[in-house]
Amino acid sequence: MADDDTIRAAGCVLWRRSPVDSALEICLVHRPKYDDWSHPKGKLKRGEESLAGALREVEEETGYDAAPGAVLPTVHYVVGERPKEVRYWAAEAAEGRFVPNDEVDRVLWLSPIAARHRLTQPRDRELVDALLDALRPA
Repeated sequence: MADDDTIRAAGCVLWRRSPVDSALEICLVHRPKYDDWSHPKGKLKRGEESLAGALREVEEETGYDAAPGAVLPTVHYVVGERPKEVRYWAAEAAEGRFVPNDEVDRVLWLSPIAARHRLTQPRDRELVDALLDALRPA
């Protein structure tokens, strides 16, 4: 299969400190089309750089601006018969407010343990662990 067949996408594991107790929270999005819970992500536009696409998708899906951090593992899987590659970054949530839309109807801010359990795809759970590793002091 030619490399040109690969669906290229990008996203972020969006995190913040809880406004209540400063505990780490991870943002998950619910996509009604698939009835799943995932990290904000989406296909890149023609010529778009991966990080720019990841931050655009976070804003479109969650309503939040984000400050990118560490590069997280790239995820590979097949959609239909085409390979898909999703590049991820850790990103701290900045200003914003979620407004439900056709693509994402709900967001949840969850503890890392709760996020791991809520995520639909096992491959997305590994990104929670990668975020925790990235945020761990050296």
